[in-house]
Amino acid sequence: MEPKEGFDCYGYAAHDPKGVLVPFKFKRRNSGPDDVVFRVTHCGVCYAEVTWTRNFLGDVMYPVVPGHEIVGVVTEVGSNVSKYKVGDRVGMGYCAMTCQECDSCKGGIDGCTTRRTRCFNDIDVDGTITRGGFSNLMQADQRYVVKIPDSLPSDLAAPLLCAGITVYTPMIRHGMNQPGKRLGVIGLGGVGHMAVKFGKAFGIHVTVFSTSVSKKEEALGVLGADAFVVSKDEEAMKALSNTFDFFINAASAEIPLDPYLRALKPHGVLVLVGAARELKFCPVNLFDMKYITGSSVGGMKLMQKMLDFCGEKGVVPMIETVDIQYVNKAIERMMGNDVHYRFVVNIEKSLKPE
Repeated sequence: MEPKEGFDCYGYAAHDPKGVLVPFKFKRRNSGPDDVVFRVTHCGVCYAEVTWTRNFLGDVMYPVVPGHEIVGVVTEVGSNVSKYKVGDRVGMGYCAMTCQECDSCKGGIDGCTTRRTRCFNDIDVDGTITRGGFSNLMQADQRYVVKIPDSLPSDLAAPLLCAGITVYTPMIRHGMNQPGKRLGVIGLGGVGHMAVKFGKAFGIHVTVFSTSVSKKEEALGVLGADAFVVSKDEEAMKALSNTFDFFINAASAEIPLDPYLRALKPHGVLVLVGAARELKFCPVNLFDMKYITGSSVGGMKLMQKMLDFCGEKGVVPMIETVDIQYVNKAIERMMGNDVHYRFVVNIEKSLKPE
């Protein structure tokens, strides 16, 4: 496939900080010899859609087409593409390009330290603005797409490309896949429920912590957690001193971390994957060689490894599939915690040119 003068696309975009998504026609950049073009079939809905469509970070280049949990079918490949062919099912997450020059990129380490280009609301290689997966077609360098295993349905694969990899990455990095270890999951939402599912697939003991006792039956009976603790119960929290090897904090609220740090064993790790703006803890609680760290998304090799693992073990998210015309309502429901546990837009079925 030789470079050409871009190609026409249609999707849904927000045009101002109100964040309302409406039909939008646009052109993608020229496709090059290393590019894969694919027809989008499904795209997950993440809180990042709120962050950028409503300009919470002050960096939005309107109109913005969001969506970064993208699954589709390859329609074209460039002349240098060897990993994929027309008809393959592929996925694309948050990252559209990295610098390939920094120590992290050269060493194959997750997390480019120089330049990481988002798949939407960022500057592409030719200077145009990247547009996300709430659209009919995507293009990407072959290094930044992954193969969807045959055993993974496309709608269930989509949330794995953000919610899934967000917890899978630190779980692998910190050894949370060792049977017999004890993990606490703080917050039972789209990301937290995947931490529970991975934990059980890895054979570790999983305890869910939530402010709401109403989630107990779901955590234990449906997701298979081993225990449930209401985090507002001070006596129950005190009784857990030096119990856990790991915590994953998937809550976006600013919560006191001291009860969880006290519940960690020496050398235990608390990983932050939620988007709280401030941390509240006493440094003394780290003196017993306990650690706080953070993580977001992950590298392409690990993402492929995760998808293969999910396909083999049947680890999939719980989702509600919606049409693109419902996406604004879905986002409002997500902001009100009214989703079980992740929305996925059926692009193939519902997105039509207008």
